[in-house]
Amino acid sequence: MSKKILALLMLAVMLFSLAACGPQAEPAPAAPAEGEAPAAEPEAPAYKIGIMTGTVSQGEEEYRAAEKMKEKYGDMIILQTYPDNFMKETETTIANVLSMASDPEVKAIVIVQAVPGTSAAIDKVREIRDDVLFIAGVPGEDPDMIASKADIVFQADELGMGYTIIEQAQNMGAKTFVHYSFPRHMSYQLLAMRRDIFKSECERLGITFVDATAPDPTGDAGVPGAQQFILEDVPRKIQEYGTETAFFSTNCSMQEPLIKSVLEGGALYPQQCCPSPYHGYPGALGIEIPEDKKGDIDFLVGEITAKIAEGGGTGKFSTWPIPVNMMFVEGGVEYSIAYLNGETADKVDKAKVEEIFTEIAGSPITLGTFTNESTGNTFENFFMVLSDYITF
Repeated sequence: MSKKILALLMLAVMLFSLAACGPQAEPAPAAPAEGEAPAAEPEAPAYKIGIMTGTVSQGEEEYRAAEKMKEKYGDMIILQTYPDNFMKETETTIANVLSMASDPEVKAIVIVQAVPGTSAAIDKVREIRDDVLFIAGVPGEDPDMIASKADIVFQADELGMGYTIIEQAQNMGAKTFVHYSFPRHMSYQLLAMRRDIFKSECERLGITFVDATAPDPTGDAGVPGAQQFILEDVPRKIQEYGTETAFFSTNCSMQEPLIKSVLEGGALYPQQCCPSPYHGYPGALGIEIPEDKKGDIDFLVGEITAKIAEGGGTGKFSTWPIPVNMMFVEGGVEYSIAYLNGETADKVDKAKVEEIFTEIAGSPITLGTFTNESTGNTFENFFMVLSDYITF
């Protein structure tokens, strides 16, 4: 055998050895059966949506609704919170909104509650990006200003509630109506206008209106101080005015102690500041919601009804059948998706908002638009929601 042939044989053996030890090729995917379409590759979301809410202590409903959206849509959702003491930490609120907008894939941001600092945060984002859809729920700023900054604003009909809450209190037999608030909230135009409606409606119906000042939860005593005040003051008010007294507070963190104190004192509670079976009632009444019952409104209403009955409060407590602030978070996300997918008639599509809210609430929701009686301005992007009551 010549040296040339021997060399070729040795080279062939080496190549065979390398091929045998190297990585094996993956088998080709099986061809689809006849008439069967090939499996589509899952597409990654083309965008992300940011959600900013309060913390659990200031607004658990919104926070849980944001978590629900994160669970539903995964990495497409980015979560942020604003600080509990947002009045003194406006820069933190702005920075947290900017941190979401710094991701170029974030194409929409939903903020509920839209606390002071939201308009400034939107302005800061607009300086660097003009492609972000902003949805603001439960605004705590001047309505004209927030309506000019956000693309869409959601608000429970605070002015309409000025009439319906007093009517509900009268239906319960109220002779006195106690309104707890503090200067910061009374600087919010809608809340101040509603307080004035409360007062005039009480005068019209012969109900004594009591304007009670409570500590601001963002003040030095914080949320615990404000809650302790309610626990101590409600019994004093009941002793002074009697059990035919209806109580209302403008602040979320006060609802649990208010419900607890009113039930213990045998008084009346027509509605929370943010009406919903979830708001204040479970914590005040010691209701544990099993994992398989989360989001089950009928279950919760049944539990609340039973607890209220045990405390002798049947017919004295009520709320809206829909968790309105949760609906704003979930509806804001679903509307953002519809808009970004090209499923809306325009950036502001009232019919689409109604469709989404109705699906979430499980009952028809009709929206109104806000007119500022002080300025005469009407905002087609500022949607007001009002609902009937359920009485426990």
